Amino acid sequence: MPVSFDRCETRPPHIDGILSGLDRYNPETTTVFQDYVSEQCDQKTFDCYANLALLKLYQFNPHLLHPETTTNILMKCLTVFPSPSFHLALSLLPPSTQPFVPSPPTPQTDLFESIQKLTRLNTLLESASYADFWSIFNGDDLYVDLAADVTGFEELVRIRIAIEVGKAFREIDLGVLGAWLDLKGEGLGKFVREVCGWEVVNAAAGSGAKTVKVPRNRENEAKSEVRGERVGMEMFGRVVRRGFEQPA
Repeated sequence: MPVSFDRCETRPPHIDGILSGLDRYNPETTTVFQDYVSEQCDQKTFDCYANLALLKLYQFNPHLLHPETTTNILMKCLTVFPSPSFHLALSLLPPSTQPFVPSPPTPQTDLFESIQKLTRLNTLLESASYADFWSIFNGDDLYVDLAADVTGFEELVRIRIAIEVGKAFREIDLGVLGAWLDLKGEGLGKFVREVCGWEVVNAAAGSGAKTVKVPRNRENEAKSEVRGERVGMEMFGRVVRRGFEQPA
């Protein structure tokens, strides 16, 4: 059953109370929301509604903006792709930090650079360019620094990738899946079997290749669907009558 956008099962009561009242616009609650973002990073939870409320406070009170908390929110958004969370958060950030601006600020701040690079990662995830995502992520120390504040960032992203793969495939080459998950050898096999619950089998005899079998689900099951429409003449009665009417 779909969960309402403004609800979160792991949200503490005091945060829920702030979001339900006028205190969500009180600048004094900024530190409370910032602590809650740190809690989400530590406990592998995600509360989009509360995070957007904090970014809205930053929008109303630019002097309170905390760059590290802002990038942590964007990093957490990457762990729940595909969703509108990243773009919603991005829309609340200052214009000077927006990616792809015609005239980038001079000099460029660390926050501007981080947002540019995180936007690139989000684009790769949304376009299912998973191998490119890991290549860029592992090739820049800035990403490592940003991920350091988010417990289990790589694991959470791998789980999301696996969910998307499970929606589109019934079977996939183990090597291809490994490139998409940035895993090899026993680590890959363990993730596929224990985390995903999928089966690894040998491909064609003598080839040495292995294939991952994905269980059937509502998304990856190919079904033929026949839709029948019944069109009766009574539906066209008015059109036919108009054809015989004399013009005024």
